[in-house]
Amino acid sequence: MKVIKVKDKVEGGQKAFDIIKEGLEQGAKVFGLATGSTPETLYEALTESDLDFSDKIAINLDEYIGLEQSHPQSYHYFMNDKLFNQKPFKETHIPNGMAGEEELARYDQVLEDNPIDIQILGIGTNAHIGFNEPGTSFDSKTQKVFLTQETIESNKRFFDSEDDVPKHAYSMGIDSIMGAKKIILLAYGENKAEAVANTVNGPVTEEVPASVLQNHPDVIVIVDEAAASNL
Repeated sequence: MKVIKVKDKVEGGQKAFDIIKEGLEQGAKVFGLATGSTPETLYEALTESDLDFSDKIAINLDEYIGLEQSHPQSYHYFMNDKLFNQKPFKETHIPNGMAGEEELARYDQVLEDNPIDIQILGIGTNAHIGFNEPGTSFDSKTQKVFLTQETIESNKRFFDSEDDVPKHAYSMGIDSIMGAKKIILLAYGENKAEAVANTVNGPVTEEVPASVLQNHPDVIVIVDEAAASNL
């Protein structure tokens, strides 16, 4: 696990951009993508670049259950707004939050058919990756997850009220995430410091989902000074 410390999220986004550009030059074709505020500076760098993804595939980590793709807080909407509308891919895959649980097998098949070359991850304050909360099995595949109160609290700022925040999501499982050839974990802000320290230096335990990344052969952790403060 390699840790890169940056001054802020703008520099962090540029570092991640450089890694993706190098991956493209080396033949990467399938990119695992994340949503939320953390990867936004990366997506800004990608949209402003001349990199061509028109023959590449994007596979997203997760989606809220119960939100139409057109809902402003759906991850479909986010990805189209922040990246895909400006930087088209040949194929984009995001779980269908309006589908039944047959969606789990369908998404597992998408992942099997398109092994991920580079996976982008954020991290929750409780060290969740995707929506895999503490206690999730390291062997998990795509699954329906119940969001913790902590995660709901973190996301309620995007909705009119806490009651509007979905309580469930479809998410790539931890085993699915670990199948990527390379993983880039981005973390910014003091509120991520404990999660980052537990991920990088703590014991590998299902109570700290991101700690499993210690077992992956090619992980780059990009953190600003605040997120790195406990390292």
